[in-house]
Amino acid sequence: MNLAVNARDAMPDGGTLTLATENVFLDNDFVRTHPEVEPGEYVLLTVSDTGHGMDKQTLERIFDPFFSTKEVGKGTGLGLATVYGIVKQHHGHIECASEPGQGTVFRIYFPALERKEEVESEQEETPPPGGTETILLADDEQMLCDLAKDVLTAFGYKVLQASHGREALEIYQKHGSEISLVMLDLNMPEMDGWRCMAEILKLNPRARILVITGFQEHVVGRKALAQGAAGVVMKPYDVRQLLIHVRETIDGLIAREKPCESH
Repeated sequence: MNLAVNARDAMPDGGTLTLATENVFLDNDFVRTHPEVEPGEYVLLTVSDTGHGMDKQTLERIFDPFFSTKEVGKGTGLGLATVYGIVKQHHGHIECASEPGQGTVFRIYFPALERKEEVESEQEETPPPGGTETILLADDEQMLCDLAKDVLTAFGYKVLQASHGREALEIYQKHGSEISLVMLDLNMPEMDGWRCMAEILKLNPRARILVITGFQEHVVGRKALAQGAAGVVMKPYDVRQLLIHVRETIDGLIAREKPCESH
């Protein structure tokens, strides 16, 4: 999704986005020029566009966190850093070729695994949990925000959307009593997720907040929990885990607020 969004932005007047896959074998000749890669069978994903391309100086920095060629407010500079992180988490390799006016090609190599017969577990057969509560979802990446909203509403939740922290805070000020869970992306314009979380917790110290991040969970998790978050949701979303995390967090709030019975 991040690569497709970048390709779209690189083709403001239209163009062609091509996605291709193939099985490849990376031999010793390839490894000699890419020493971080192990030889063997790989699945190659190629994502190419016919956009305006990039010069050499830009190409050298594309995977740096917060580096962006887009104007302020149009991008966080985290898209390709997230792509790089996902590829490395799966022990893969990514490379990019581009020239001004000639488009861009990303090649991603994932180690191929041998097929294994697996019996679906009882847990996998059980539908993910849903609910009827109201959730405030704040994320400036519209595509991901819409995806999360579609998933949550399909499973019964009511979703209030915000595109930045200040808007999320205004919605919470008006509808806080109706909101069972707040989901905040950490990197947003006008007011980031950290500040928004702090302001919401001032209004309601018992508010349940899940922070959303594309970074490694351990990088932000400890800090987020220390500042009052109930948990961390990773992007890109794993739909089943997203629904489980949301349900467990809301149920934790219900359990905490349920009055104790006298004996």
